[in-house]
Amino acid sequence: MKKVLILLAFVISFSSCKKDKPETIIVKKDKPKPEIRFGYKIDDYKVIQDTIESGESFGIILDRHHVMYPKINKIAAVAKDTFDVRRVRAGKPYTILASKDSTEKAQVFIYKHDKINATILDFKDSTITALNYKKPIKIIEKEANGIINANFTFSMDSLGLRPNLTYKVADIYAWTLDFLKLQKGDKFKIVYEEKFIDDSTFAGYGKVKSAVFNHKGKDLYAFRFLADSILNIHEYYDENAKMLRSQFLKAPIKFQYRISSRYNLRRRIPHYGNRIKPHKGTDFAAKIGTPIIATANGTVIESTRRGGNGKFVKIKHNSTYSTQYLHMRNQAVKKGEYVKQGDVIGYVGMTGSTAGPHVCYRFWKYGKQVDPLKEKLPSAKPMKKEVKPIFFEYIKALKYQLDYERVPVKEPNVVKEIIAQN
Repeated sequence: MKKVLILLAFVISFSSCKKDKPETIIVKKDKPKPEIRFGYKIDDYKVIQDTIESGESFGIILDRHHVMYPKINKIAAVAKDTFDVRRVRAGKPYTILASKDSTEKAQVFIYKHDKINATILDFKDSTITALNYKKPIKIIEKEANGIINANFTFSMDSLGLRPNLTYKVADIYAWTLDFLKLQKGDKFKIVYEEKFIDDSTFAGYGKVKSAVFNHKGKDLYAFRFLADSILNIHEYYDENAKMLRSQFLKAPIKFQYRISSRYNLRRRIPHYGNRIKPHKGTDFAAKIGTPIIATANGTVIESTRRGGNGKFVKIKHNSTYSTQYLHMRNQAVKKGEYVKQGDVIGYVGMTGSTAGPHVCYRFWKYGKQVDPLKEKLPSAKPMKKEVKPIFFEYIKALKYQLDYERVPVKEPNVVKEIIAQN
């Protein structure tokens, strides 16, 4: 009996000791995920990030990273339909993925056009590939409400918005609103998109979806809409389906200007003995270097320098209209080029006969110079009647958002496809 009790006591004692002993917990660590950039496993390469210096070429960069010129020429030939390596620009960042061995020879060249777009040239194997790469972007819709205290640029700056968005809005209203005549107390509201990469890095602005300016007590609306799926060009329309864009812009400079001299056939100049010397243009004074834009689509028929006109560009828009832009510091287009409305064609200067920096804007109709500020210029193509009901249905929620706030509105089936396109 004693033996049984002793054995039982030993078992109990051993069990108790076993329970008191701390358990060993094995924690399995997850392997760190490999870093993937531009579709490549970065750990497999020596990563070299740099910026193209002035005077550097694609060939010089690759030669410095141990790629021979016969291979460089082959890469350039293969890539030419995707990317012209001769057009690499100073100041642009690039990344080279090089081998990790002692040679550190370049295997991949990544040219960054901007924060989102890049061109990847892969030549690590005998097969050379060239492709355009776009980083995934996140788009967030935002609103901006402002009041004019000094001018539109100041109001946008005070809201923390960048000049690119200011210019976009100025382009939308270029035909219907004179930004120089905005009054203190005028209000505006803009619905626009911001783009982000990696969820947090700002990558620029997207579409301006809608806007309204309250100027002199009147609401001036703008709604982005695709009215013609064949042309596939989005335009801005007011609440009555009238396109904001006209065939011609009101001015060859966006909105940082003043009219210093108007078209006047009976102008007298004291410097010339108070004689009548007609002024057949409209002078838009602005700072030297201010971009000058084409007021309508057309073909450049002159880009030269001549006498008192200085450096100038002349554009033929059609069989009826031509325009000319004088006293440029330098031109940005050549004879024979086709330009679109809003394209930069030169920069404000003081070449030729001029007392100050400005662009003299001249306007021809049927070969005769006329005053563009008094001409009834042709408007752009109107919206088709059958599209208008779709447009009016589409802008209901957008207009409410501009007037009040965003509300969830169920999209009618008839406009579902159109809304997806817009």
